[in-house]
Amino acid sequence: MRDWQWQLSGVLNTGYNVDLYDVDLFDTSEADIDALKARGVQVICYFSAGTVEAWRSDAVLIPEDAQGDPLPDWPDERWLDITRDEVRSVMQSRLDEAVSKGCDGVEPDNVDAFEQSTGLTLTREDQLDYNRFLASEARTRGLSVALKNAWTLAPELVSDFDLAVSEECLEQQACDQWASFVEAGKPVLNAEYTQQWVDDASAREAMCDQSARAGVLTLVLPRALDDSFRYSCQLP
Repeated sequence: MRDWQWQLSGVLNTGYNVDLYDVDLFDTSEADIDALKARGVQVICYFSAGTVEAWRSDAVLIPEDAQGDPLPDWPDERWLDITRDEVRSVMQSRLDEAVSKGCDGVEPDNVDAFEQSTGLTLTREDQLDYNRFLASEARTRGLSVALKNAWTLAPELVSDFDLAVSEECLEQQACDQWASFVEAGKPVLNAEYTQQWVDDASAREAMCDQSARAGVLTLVLPRALDDSFRYSCQLP
């Protein structure tokens, strides 16, 4: 893979010459997905698999007792009890929606709940089981599937997932955690948000050198993922 683009909010800019777009499952139109695919671009569709977002139309299908604490920066978003059948049923429906919209793959987010303060009792084994469930259900539908951020689980899940989407592995000095994916020839798509790498071209160049050595494909993006700016380490 040469390069990629990640935009989850704002009017979608479909003009980048990249191999893959990562877009919001709910907010991206079929027309935009079709237009990208007509150019040979792979489209993966983002949704949260580990939280319930109150504004989503299917949020009413999640029982109150299957919901944990709110996320620190998102009061209308709460962690999910990923062991519950009702939660898994909603995610199966979201995967069906991804197929219906024409997505080539999916990026299920918030799949590291066992490491977070969720107000729920979730174990590493619960998380592995749930993540494998998501991957299996996606692949059964002909969708590729990305492991999102859960790099401590990467060695155990590399065979279940087709690629990885990472946030700030360079800032957190954790890109080596993705070595199992890199060694398997599976793309690791990384986004960085540090302001220095926006403002300082020489610092950004040094960061991009690190990215290349780690074997990951890094973009410097706004945290809102709204395409207000974009710097790609993959460009000459």
